[in-house]
Amino acid sequence: MEKNKSHILVVDDDDRIRELIKQYLNDNSFIVSSAIDAKDAKIKLDQFRFDLIVLDVMMPGQSGFELTKEIKNTMNVPIILLTAKGEVENRIQGLELGADDYLGKPFDPKELLLRIENILQKSKSVNTKSIRTIGVAKIDLNKMTIGLNNEIKKLNIAEKKVLTEMLSQPGKIFSRAQIGKISSVSQERSIDVMITRLRQKIEIDPKNPKYLQTVRGSGYVLWVE
Repeated sequence: MEKNKSHILVVDDDDRIRELIKQYLNDNSFIVSSAIDAKDAKIKLDQFRFDLIVLDVMMPGQSGFELTKEIKNTMNVPIILLTAKGEVENRIQGLELGADDYLGKPFDPKELLLRIENILQKSKSVNTKSIRTIGVAKIDLNKMTIGLNNEIKKLNIAEKKVLTEMLSQPGKIFSRAQIGKISSVSQERSIDVMITRLRQKIEIDPKNPKYLQTVRGSGYVLWVE
């Protein structure tokens, strides 16, 4: 793999579109791998690390929406969805599942290129700030891991979203409704369980939390030393 070049995975069952994107991105100094469906994409994802995925929604077998949800639950990689469906509800569905952008077919390859470059630039900016500490817990937001007591624990995508937001505003009280909106978790009980799990990953004594505390009647707050 060529050093310093971003590696893009293009997933589309339409041979013409897949090859068009691949050639255009190759011509603009990207390394590109391609897959014809979700099954093929998952094989590639096991073999390589990608900086971004361009993913068609309407594919035989597992849809792009379903694959987006699966990918976002296990890894932190930007996804741009491509689809002939331009309705607002479909765009919203893709974004709710964690997609980073959405482009309707037909599209101008130059617009896709600009969207890719914009997302990658933002990702690089975020990644430089991805290593954080809470007490003795070392948090890698990019790898979605927390190191504590010589153990490495994984963050899921909902936990990462909440922790990222709280780290950006230490000392701010977040209501359950706000946390639910950030994490796309609706039930209060599920939100409480998520906070409990986060405490188990960052606190020396989760039952007596020092950093991720409950504010009775208001919500939760994260204190960072």
